Amino acid sequence: MKEDLSRYNPEGSTLRKAQLRMVEILIEVDKICRKHHIEYFLDWGSLLGAVRHGGFIPWDDDLDIAVRVADRARLRKALQEELPADFCYQDITTDFNFHMTIAKVRDKHSIFDDPYSKLFKERGIYIDIFYTEPAVPMWLKKPIDFVYIRCIRGIHNYSDRFIEKFLGYVCYPPTIIAIGVCRLWAKMVHIKHWGHQYGWKSPMYVSKDIIYPVREMSFEGHMFYVPNDYDAYLRNVYGDYMQIPPEDKRLTHRAPITFLDEEKK
Repeated sequence: MKEDLSRYNPEGSTLRKAQLRMVEILIEVDKICRKHHIEYFLDWGSLLGAVRHGGFIPWDDDLDIAVRVADRARLRKALQEELPADFCYQDITTDFNFHMTIAKVRDKHSIFDDPYSKLFKERGIYIDIFYTEPAVPMWLKKPIDFVYIRCIRGIHNYSDRFIEKFLGYVCYPPTIIAIGVCRLWAKMVHIKHWGHQYGWKSPMYVSKDIIYPVREMSFEGHMFYVPNDYDAYLRNVYGDYMQIPPEDKRLTHRAPITFLDEEKK
């Protein structure tokens, strides 16, 4: 008998309402990306959900997309200027306490009360924006990612321990130089494998033609972009991704969610 997974996010539940709010955000981001010819694709569990469930993984409480690093500045500018007033763009340039190399687009009428974002200016329901770029071999990229994200966390108040802040500032300049050298190397030798941006722990390491050009797929009844060979992409990240995980592995962030617009009614 096929398991009924809708028990995780039944209609009207807090999780389901949060998922639908994320889709609203993505619809607006998709419009802006298409207008400015910026390629994005559903990433991580959102891509897995699109392929395996036609939408969200039932127990999932976030939504992920990815964009080229080369398009980051254009995307940031477009989102800051063109997002509807209900949503806002957030990254390390808009909020000093934001301690990640990714970006988020957040809803202004809710609170996603996860502990790591207590100091953020905006804390609403969000979608994550990851970035992709040509990547040096993983044996080299992984240690750079490890050091870089700890630099960012140390500098941007993720920890209040003096030693972590001190090391963040000390290690940051040589790490930035190392990343610059890796990017120059990737450009000069025309590296064909792509990974997620430096500073984000990720197993993704695939040839460019697995991702681009992107194609469309239905997600929650709307058409969004996915990698060109989404099967190869998902197998690289998850292995046998069509296998439903055991119940104890079906994890969410489990953060309390408050809808401010509902409280005013």
